[in-house]
Amino acid sequence: MRAAWYEKQGPAEEVLTVGEMPDPEPGPGEVRVKVAVSGIHVGDLGKRRGWWGSTMAFPRVIPHGDGAGVIDAVGEGVDAARIGERVWVYLAQSYRPFGTAADYTVVPSGRAVPLPEQVPFEQGALLGIPGITAHRAIMGDGPVEGQTIVVTGALGAVGRAAVAVARRAGATVIATVRQAAQVAAALEAGAHHAIDVSAGDVQERIQAIGPVDRVAELAFGANIALDLEILRYGGTIATYATDDANPAVPYWPLGFKNITVRFLSNDDFPEAANQAAAEELTAALVDGDLLYPIAARFPLDGIAEAHDTTERVSAAGRVVITL
Repeated sequence: MRAAWYEKQGPAEEVLTVGEMPDPEPGPGEVRVKVAVSGIHVGDLGKRRGWWGSTMAFPRVIPHGDGAGVIDAVGEGVDAARIGERVWVYLAQSYRPFGTAADYTVVPSGRAVPLPEQVPFEQGALLGIPGITAHRAIMGDGPVEGQTIVVTGALGAVGRAAVAVARRAGATVIATVRQAAQVAAALEAGAHHAIDVSAGDVQERIQAIGPVDRVAELAFGANIALDLEILRYGGTIATYATDDANPAVPYWPLGFKNITVRFLSNDDFPEAANQAAAEELTAALVDGDLLYPIAARFPLDGIAEAHDTTERVSAAGRVVITL
């Protein structure tokens, strides 16, 4: 099969190689997916660049945890009826060396989620890491019906999914965006309210809407002081990223308000949470409540440029590799 890989961490154009390698075979409990589309997320870039202290656990890594395609082979213990099934996959490259930037990928059967015919492979390929993280950020502490939730960076990969999950779960959603031109897009994505943070007075504008129960937080270091002010007593910050790896934490003010801070890392969520997220995210795609704009499409040979583009586009949309 054709695949992309790297054997050391570094800049995309320096370390990514495209070539031929043997087709993988599914082991017990696994399925092989003929990949149609490979999705790219910032986590894939971080593993390749060595961000966040990440290292290479394998001598050669095929990148990308997310993708979509068709099951073409199954391992022992997996129903052969799954062959021919359209699926989206997640965590393909979590604690494993073989991601979705290849003609084929092999994953545990439960991580190949049925993808209804009406959902394009492109959309399914973009769910995994960001979608499941978003679901956990919203639903990680129980039902949110009737709550008010702030989603920061609402047009990012995680943010869009968080808006959709929160709204579908019955919460009032306040989205924050970086500029006035993004307000309409956040409302179109499902937010009930959208706050342009560049206009200032963010705290006052959020508090005018009402007390906040939960924040799905993209920039923990930068926003912790704001989150502290807008959250009700007993509220929650569910954070999956930070601008500062060692932020100052206002311990006593957080303690006095009995604020819970939930730190999230997608590779190690409980499997039951992954399965619940997969079901809800698929339904959100089917119902049209979640739709990722596609900023750019690349062939496998263009993977280095695709990685570099992913670093630049952010809220403008997602980047995919078409196999």
